[in-house]
Amino acid sequence: MGSLNLDMGLRDILSEKKPAILKRWFDAIVDTYPANTAEFLKSQQDRFANPVGHAISQGIEEIFDELMAGVDPERVSPFLDNILRVRAVQDFKPAEAVSFIFLLKKAIREEMKNLNGQTLGELPELESGIDELALCAFNVYMKCREDLYTVKANELRNMTSRLLERANIIRPTGGLEPETKEAVIKVKRKEVTE
Repeated sequence: MGSLNLDMGLRDILSEKKPAILKRWFDAIVDTYPANTAEFLKSQQDRFANPVGHAISQGIEEIFDELMAGVDPERVSPFLDNILRVRAVQDFKPAEAVSFIFLLKKAIREEMKNLNGQTLGELPELESGIDELALCAFNVYMKCREDLYTVKANELRNMTSRLLERANIIRPTGGLEPETKEAVIKVKRKEVTE
């Protein structure tokens, strides 16, 4: 991965237009949610009342800064994680969950539509960096989903264990109750003799 080789003119323009680009990007991300959720995410500014909106807003700013510095998966992963951890538990398909990265391309193009040809000629390199971000985002998303499935499997295992304990099939220590153990041995003996 590495740093982008953008000339100072484009870097300066991107820095100057950063607040407007981030606003467009934030609005585009929020619009991927149902209308009533999107309205809340846009209108509620309190980070405690709107932790999802706050995570998106702060995360995209940090991601944008990392893009300008060059995409380093180690550095950008925590910022992606803050957004993707939430999207991993919501009703997004994997492609939908990471698609917010590509919305940055649209936000930049809309904000820079009146630039000269030389500066616009550097956009493919910038967009290549955004593609690298998307690959990092997919890896982070998959890790979040793995963590979620691990939590769900552990909950199911613990719930099953508690049910078996309540039914007096296993002891709280994990072993079988003596009557259950004897019944299992009888069934196995019967299978062997048949």
